[in-house]
Amino acid sequence: MHYEAAILGFAAVFALMALRVPIGVALGIVGVVGYAMVVKPMPALKLLALTPLRTASDLNFAVVPLFIVMGVLARNAGISSDLFGAFRTWLGALRGGLGLATIGACAGFSAVCGSSIATAATMAKIAVPEMTRAGYDDRYAAATVAAGGTLGILIPPSVPLMIYGILTETDIGTLFIAGIVPGVLATLLYMLTILLISWRNPAAFPLGARTTFAQKLASLRNLWAAIVIFAVVIGGIYGGLFTVIEAAGIGAAATLIVALVQGRLTFDRMVDSFVESVRTTGSLFTMLIGAILFSTFLTVTRAPQVLVDWLSGLDLPAWGIMVLLLAMYFVLGWFLDALAMIIITVPVVYPVILQLGYDPIWFGIVLVIACEMGLLTPPYGINVFVINGVVPTISIPRIFRGVIPFIGIDILRLALIAAFPAIALFLPHLMR
Repeated sequence: MHYEAAILGFAAVFALMALRVPIGVALGIVGVVGYAMVVKPMPALKLLALTPLRTASDLNFAVVPLFIVMGVLARNAGISSDLFGAFRTWLGALRGGLGLATIGACAGFSAVCGSSIATAATMAKIAVPEMTRAGYDDRYAAATVAAGGTLGILIPPSVPLMIYGILTETDIGTLFIAGIVPGVLATLLYMLTILLISWRNPAAFPLGARTTFAQKLASLRNLWAAIVIFAVVIGGIYGGLFTVIEAAGIGAAATLIVALVQGRLTFDRMVDSFVESVRTTGSLFTMLIGAILFSTFLTVTRAPQVLVDWLSGLDLPAWGIMVLLLAMYFVLGWFLDALAMIIITVPVVYPVILQLGYDPIWFGIVLVIACEMGLLTPPYGINVFVINGVVPTISIPRIFRGVIPFIGIDILRLALIAAFPAIALFLPHLMR
């Protein structure tokens, strides 16, 4: 048994991260050094040489850069502005209407983006100034965007769901379909939260200007781009017309064509989009390679099997162990971002989930929702820091106070999906 080496390995990873070593590099270093200590140095060096090559040449990993390109092109083509404008026209006259419009626009943009940080940063530039000019309480204006941004990692296409699927060899297309209903539920619950806040504190969410029915109909013309892209990608996967990799390629091409047809993507902005996509892809692949190296190290230490045996020996039902795991993710969210939590913990936690008899598709959705909460909770709460970076006039403590109701509704949503797995598994079962 070498599980003690795994414990030291986790400690070394967190120590390196505390020294600001990138997570992918930290995982790779510990994975290779640990493998060398447990096995032998030469096999460890071969592992270091072959893993990056295998990862970069594996066709299954092509889904990551293609969906990243799609999201960046959609953002630079102004689709987010179109979505917010349309939702504002329909909902803006209600009390809290601009907040409702922000959540709706975040959900729509998440359907073509897949990144929480990108969704939050993009919508912060558009929605927060609009809400503050309308007299909204700035803490709730910022908190609404921070919460809406978390939809980017749940509503497909979702980068964290892709990473989970790759690490666990779970079908990514099925994960995407499973994320639709929980994503819609999250959107509706966030809107309900805004309505409740506005009911208790009307001054924080003033009434907006009314629009005519003709204006409402005219605003729908701006939604066609997002609808077409989402329908092509998710509809194609759900209908079995093409695989996830094909859907990613078609989605990226469709987004580029739509942006060019609209005339919003100049040559310079198109080049910038591809350059940004390459940088983001490089960062993600570094984390993936590091995760694979670290996972290989954990496998030879038999740490996952030891954890399974230990948890099985506890006098707890399966749901009790699941509660412990979700509590662990809630605490980790104070210090790590969503991808870091998934990459570090899944190699160890996933065998436990299988041993307990839980559906890996369902757990992928529950895991992402648990990680979503970490995007809002202090002290890390990366979405809060993103909003503060875009709108520095709203302090970080003030935004954290504003997101408290949204964190509460996230806990309720997580409990609902944990208690009723059919919420996540309903659509995937229809595909079979």
